[in-house]
Amino acid sequence: MRIHILGICGTFMGGLALIARELGHEVSGSDANVYPPMSTQLAEQGIELMQGYRAENLADKPDLVIIGNALSRGNAEVEAVLNQGLRYISGAQWLSEQVLQDKWVLAVAGTHGKTTTSSMLAWILDRQGFDAGFLIGGIPMNFGISARAGSCDFFVIEADEYDCAFFDKRSKFVHYRPRTAILNNLEFDHADIFDDLAAIQRQFHHLVRTIPSDGLIIAPQSDKNLQATLEQGVWTPIHYTGSTDNDAVWQAELLVADGSEFKVYFEGKPQGIVKWALTGLHNVQNALAAIAAARHIGIVPSESIAALAEFKNVKRRMEVIVQTDTVTVYDDFAHHPTAIKTTLEGLREQVGTEKIIAVVEPRSNTMRMGMHREALASSLEKADLAIIYQPENLEWDLSELLNYADNIKICGSIDEILTLLKADATLKTHCLMMSNGDFGGIYQRLRDIFKLK
Repeated sequence: MRIHILGICGTFMGGLALIARELGHEVSGSDANVYPPMSTQLAEQGIELMQGYRAENLADKPDLVIIGNALSRGNAEVEAVLNQGLRYISGAQWLSEQVLQDKWVLAVAGTHGKTTTSSMLAWILDRQGFDAGFLIGGIPMNFGISARAGSCDFFVIEADEYDCAFFDKRSKFVHYRPRTAILNNLEFDHADIFDDLAAIQRQFHHLVRTIPSDGLIIAPQSDKNLQATLEQGVWTPIHYTGSTDNDAVWQAELLVADGSEFKVYFEGKPQGIVKWALTGLHNVQNALAAIAAARHIGIVPSESIAALAEFKNVKRRMEVIVQTDTVTVYDDFAHHPTAIKTTLEGLREQVGTEKIIAVVEPRSNTMRMGMHREALASSLEKADLAIIYQPENLEWDLSELLNYADNIKICGSIDEILTLLKADATLKTHCLMMSNGDFGGIYQRLRDIFKLK
């Protein structure tokens, strides 16, 4: 079958492209923004990429068009699909019907940590010899690809609450029917499609309704928003995660303050010690959930702990892109205040009093709409200097943030950011670049300025 994918360079749609090709389909796709790492990954797999959306991209009359949620009515290629009567489907529905049927689905949902936790879980299964399928919204460095079909009964999926397509406004994860479900956390996000927190909780509860009674839900004991969601009704056993100061089934005890070493407990009994390359309390909790999910399919915690010692994280998750005697530059995907805060806290625990410069591009739809203004300012308090980029088309004036914090500087151009970094990145400086996009091509310019390690 010839499949054409609209929005192919999105992390989810790019993963679908890899799986479809692995299943023997001829795959092509188009996107308005073609940039690494997804464009590189697709090109390496021999998948044809078309820059821009045009009716001409459909000249070969594909057998099926998979349409991503970034596309809407009025888009030239969408209109051509409809006018020509081509078969079309959402990515989530295609995955459900063509891949997930008869699989034991392990789904990772939540506002934060989905990509990292999914990657951990897929790696644990792989280290145990399972050729599990997975689809992850990033590129785990242990695998070098974001998705594969797999040959065994298990499939790990990052379960996104964002909508499916212009013709299917349900959250993607409603299609996945997991048997094992990790609910990492729940906060207000995606303000472009959800009116309030209750609307997101409603979608999460739709997911809860699909989990069988002999399945398992794994959730943090301390998340009040998730607790309120589960109180609407749950028909599945729950294993709660937490620290040793509560009574959660799964507990983590920090042995090093930055989270690089911690002890795992199950039902009060020690299971082993994780010593790994990651830091931050948020990643400790991600790991605990992955260990719990792996146990549900029969992998003992000691084996999961051994696998995590070899876990290399995901591209664009605290990925070191420049390292010299003077400066270390990290590329990180954080774009929500909570993710920014926890990432900075982990880095501060790791580097002590050394200088941290945080550079943020408020690129997500929620940020562009001006949500979380005060929370954004407070999330940056662990940075010695916080540089925030204000592009011309941002919907609000970032100077409002100066009312909440005195470590913030606003820059209106990439050149201005680079000038500040060159001046302020002195001995033992850590520059943390945070964006869910290409940040105006700043990454290569940073490599040129500071000299790649």
